[in-house]
Amino acid sequence: MTQQKDQMKISVLASGSSGNVTYVETEKHKVLIDAGLSGKKIETLMNSIGRTLKDVDSLFVTHEHTDHCKGVGVLARRYGMNVYANEGTWDAMSKKVGKIPLDQKHVFKCGSVLSLDDLDIESFGVSHDASEPQFYELHHHDSSFAIVTDTGYVSPMVAGIIQDAEAYLFECNHDTEMLRMGAYPWPLKQRILGDTGHLSNEDGANALMSVIGNKTKQIYLGHLSRENNLKELAHLTVDHMMRDHDFAVDHDFYLHDTDPEKATPLTAL
Repeated sequence: MTQQKDQMKISVLASGSSGNVTYVETEKHKVLIDAGLSGKKIETLMNSIGRTLKDVDSLFVTHEHTDHCKGVGVLARRYGMNVYANEGTWDAMSKKVGKIPLDQKHVFKCGSVLSLDDLDIESFGVSHDASEPQFYELHHHDSSFAIVTDTGYVSPMVAGIIQDAEAYLFECNHDTEMLRMGAYPWPLKQRILGDTGHLSNEDGANALMSVIGNKTKQIYLGHLSRENNLKELAHLTVDHMMRDHDFAVDHDFYLHDTDPEKATPLTAL
């Protein structure tokens, strides 16, 4: 009973090009990573997993793009959450999020670790066309949960930091052929395909295979493009590539789909 109570629990409330929010709780803390939807929508998603925003104490922002920061200001003002982001992100999103009380605004330097009682949050930089994008790995006792979306590639430095996490939320933004043949203008296609864009299904699979280890149990495929990907295609691509490289999918670890409108079940690590 004690062990169950003291586990880190996670739910990907929403993931996709239209909005991103992830929920993590320990015995002492309940936190969000990003708030890329309206406050009302995020509260509905929280309620769907039996939780409420009233209990969330901290919000960690990855970067200033609207699908990651749309609800930051509203949540901070309405619920009194502490908001953490690096200086570049604070500067870039200040007009989008509006006025936040000074005692709730915290600078979280890229490449540092923040300790909140039983939860340690490690920040690391990624390659994306934002001011100072950074993502997070959350540690609780022997468990860790790494979040990596919105990056054009996974550097050896990032791969080293997130090695052998128990759970991952990892980007599989687009199918390369769907993107190339689709209706997006060429400059936008170039941006997505470039080193400061987004990981394709294949990129995500290759990066995951370089970091997962014996501890890894749960993998969430995230930030899928509505126009340039399909949930089934992303899942099949990653599944097949991993099996081709002798990874024991659905035995050693499990692949989970995420959704822009529906939360994944609250899962204990």
